[in-house]
Amino acid sequence: MDLETRLKRLRFRSHHRGTREADLLIGGFFDAHHTGWSEEEALLFEAMLEEQDVDIMAWAMGTLPVPAHYLGTLITDLKQLNYVPISK
Repeated sequence: MDLETRLKRLRFRSHHRGTREADLLIGGFFDAHHTGWSEEEALLFEAMLEEQDVDIMAWAMGTLPVPAHYLGTLITDLKQLNYVPISK
């Protein structure tokens, strides 16, 4: 599958997680960062979407250690949390 098609599928999956909180965090992360991803980063994000939402959110907030195979720029960017929209 080409990168453009993969990104379309990842966008849908990242915005339809099952809870509003996960949709905002994971979907917001995808929206903010996917344009600069390489094929390898897209594949890593795709693998991360197979994980439980509570684990992904805990990695982002730093309350659970990140598995070694996810360590890198993807997780560093995920931990910034500056991509989550906050209503005022």
